[in-house]
Amino acid sequence: MLHRLIGPLAALGLLLGLLPMAAQAQPAPADVIPDQFIVVLQPGASAPDEARAAEQAQGVQVLQVYEHALQGFAFKGSAQAAQALARNPNVQFVGQDHLVQAVGQTGPDGIRGDASSARAGGGSGTATAAQTLPTGVDRIQGDASSTRSGDGAGSVNVAVAIIDTGIDLKHPDLNVVGGKNCSTGRSYDDGNGHGTHVAGTVAAKDNGTGVVGMAPGAPLYAVRVLNNTGSGTWSTVVCGIDWVTGNAAARGIKVANMSLGGGGSDDGNCGNTNSDALHKAICGSVAKGVTYVVAAGNSTQDLATFVPAAYDEVLAVTAVADFDGQPGGLASPTCRTDVDDTAADFSNFTGIGSPDVGHTIAAPGVCITSTWMGGGYNTISGTSMASPHVTGTVALCLGGGACAGLTPGQIIVRLRADAAAQPASYGFTGDPSTPLGDRYYGPLVYAGGY
Repeated sequence: MLHRLIGPLAALGLLLGLLPMAAQAQPAPADVIPDQFIVVLQPGASAPDEARAAEQAQGVQVLQVYEHALQGFAFKGSAQAAQALARNPNVQFVGQDHLVQAVGQTGPDGIRGDASSARAGGGSGTATAAQTLPTGVDRIQGDASSTRSGDGAGSVNVAVAIIDTGIDLKHPDLNVVGGKNCSTGRSYDDGNGHGTHVAGTVAAKDNGTGVVGMAPGAPLYAVRVLNNTGSGTWSTVVCGIDWVTGNAAARGIKVANMSLGGGGSDDGNCGNTNSDALHKAICGSVAKGVTYVVAAGNSTQDLATFVPAAYDEVLAVTAVADFDGQPGGLASPTCRTDVDDTAADFSNFTGIGSPDVGHTIAAPGVCITSTWMGGGYNTISGTSMASPHVTGTVALCLGGGACAGLTPGQIIVRLRADAAAQPASYGFTGDPSTPLGDRYYGPLVYAGGY
């Protein structure tokens, strides 16, 4: 059912939906990668076999092969080759590849990476002398969980995939146990800082130094889909999702964080109607039991135009400004001029009554201190920083038993219900009890019960 079929917005310049081949005569959006395509195969078709056949028959260069979240492959070749492949009865659809970017601090275009605008101690390579409790973790009662052990290990044994720029593999505050590089080279080490920052909010160790995360010491998988500038392609993101899906059961990966995105929409049919390979891959992964938590975007607009946040199958996270880790709106601003305990001035939202209400939730995303590449720490803002607070909460809910045995869809319902059950004094200006016009940011996630 096409309940929200909205045309991709070229002005966003990021991660636009793949178009059916019949539409390729239309003017190409600015983010389209010339002569680069993604093929999604029919169920039962063999991706390796079809990729080899495409190389031999069409002379294309295969870039990625997908076998778990979906069957398909990405290639570099001519539009004529793409059209020929689209006529193959084993092919469901072919679409052009697009650029994708980390969703970090706001800038003139509303969506940009964090590295160029990082604040306060980024990448120094020196740990703080004593451990601090980040305001975001404090604000949503992450410190009230039963996972604090003091030995750095924590007690959360739920593996989390960080689909991002990689993670600093030598950071003493992070338990990185493996990963995959779908971007450039072979290492899934972080050359940007964004993925390391996300990872720290999820699971920085409770070890007496640096910071502490929502699910301290949880095993982290660094799934690198973005390069050192925080950029990637649709095909690299699908590669990351495919790797997580194929390794979820064996490695215990139950939740994945995606602090990236761009223009697009939800066709209400897992991408099968509007030829959206990203949506199809996420649906395939969710069906294997992986919960996806994603950033809502920093464009101050309806997230229905921003994917993957628009997809019903994910938990979309908006950003709240909080400067002291306490409710009440009494703190003075620190690194930004937002108002304490209000919806962040850059955050995307959805409309009251929108179908997206059912998978939207809020978390702190302003002036968040976390780990950084080079063994350091950094304070930055964005819905990229809000999303990992919820990812860590999902890990707590699974690890503590409250979400044990639930499907990803049921976990979304559980976290939103627990958040909505908190007293009005817990919330923020812009939450469902105090809406800002017709904007819906969702209830503030609550981790204290897990």
